[in-house]
Amino acid sequence: VCPSFSSQTETAISSRTLLTPLGCRKSNCSHRIVQLILASLLAFLIGACCLFEPVAAMGRMDVSALRYLSKDDLRTLQAVEQGMKNHDLVPVELISSIAGLKHGGAFKCLSNLLRGKLIKHDRKHYDGYSLNYLGYDYLAFSALSKRGIVRAVGRQIGVGKESDVFIALDDAEEKQLVVKMHRLGRTSFRKIKEKRDYHQHRKFANWLYLSRLAAQKEIAFMRCLRDAGFPVPEPVDQNRHCVVMSLVDAYPLTQIRKLDNPGRVFAQLMNLHIRLAQCGLVHCDFNEFNVMISDDEELTVIDFPQMVSTSHENAPFYFNRDIQCLRLFFERRYGFQPNSVPTLADCGVRIMELDKLVAASGFSKEDQSVLDEAMEEYRQNGVSESLRGEEGDGVQAGEEDDDDDDDDDD
Repeated sequence: VCPSFSSQTETAISSRTLLTPLGCRKSNCSHRIVQLILASLLAFLIGACCLFEPVAAMGRMDVSALRYLSKDDLRTLQAVEQGMKNHDLVPVELISSIAGLKHGGAFKCLSNLLRGKLIKHDRKHYDGYSLNYLGYDYLAFSALSKRGIVRAVGRQIGVGKESDVFIALDDAEEKQLVVKMHRLGRTSFRKIKEKRDYHQHRKFANWLYLSRLAAQKEIAFMRCLRDAGFPVPEPVDQNRHCVVMSLVDAYPLTQIRKLDNPGRVFAQLMNLHIRLAQCGLVHCDFNEFNVMISDDEELTVIDFPQMVSTSHENAPFYFNRDIQCLRLFFERRYGFQPNSVPTLADCGVRIMELDKLVAASGFSKEDQSVLDEAMEEYRQNGVSESLRGEEGDGVQAGEEDDDDDDDDDD
């Protein structure tokens, strides 16, 4: 306002100036309401789409940062992993010693790893670092990449109570693979640490260690079952908690709303269950989430870490529970009611001893006892979600440890 204007003029101009925004605000208010209604409608439609496209709602494994980790960063990450054999939190001095870096160099690498959320830092009792699942993923993918097994990782195709499953490409980028990453301790095994130390002589219970054992057991069973002619994915390789296997052209049975011949499919499942028992094994999680079915209604069985021998004291209970899970699922979903179902006693004599072959394949009795104790909580409380009429996904698996340069894997 010019200085020559009177105060009355200034007041009038100010009043007009204020009135305009107020008028506009009233007009904008109605537009804003319309925008909010449209945004709410759009959000509802997106949410509805996600219900019918569950895979699209899943995430991706971001391994792009793996290309930018230096050799010293990877050596430091491996040093943290090795230090966790005997430490809950690994001191910086021990990390520097294992990695062969000076204190300043190790501190720089630890800062880089912290920035990438590959490790955790804790000062509660003393200054130390621990590895998390993302860092463990990076170590496994680094080893698999150096072996020429996996070149790229794609979208997530499944998630379970104790694992995540992703699509991957082999080194030649010609064949799609499946990478199953075990994540014990996420939901099903949270109370294990409170009950007992499952590391035998080890002082600290470690979910990463148990996940590694689960992956080793799964690929050992998968190889034995594949050689015995069972319909399972082809095992490719394993490192730490990651199992690599072939991609099955099929869908989890829980996603199938209608079958052409539910009686035939149920009979196939019972025959598979009986054959497993005749070979000395009980699946312990044989349900609609762990059975894949193709367009031709051919079956593939997945998920084996919880399998036990038929000589296990609770084998009859696990066998019958698996049968009842499938029987209830077929009755509720497809309206099929079998006249009778088998029991473990109906399976007759053994025709093979796959439970002993697994021990001979490199999965030792010590590893078996450690994992079995940890899995017992899951087997006892892991009554199939099909008993509660819930829906979910099933998925797949792969192999072991060992790594690069001159550093040891665990």
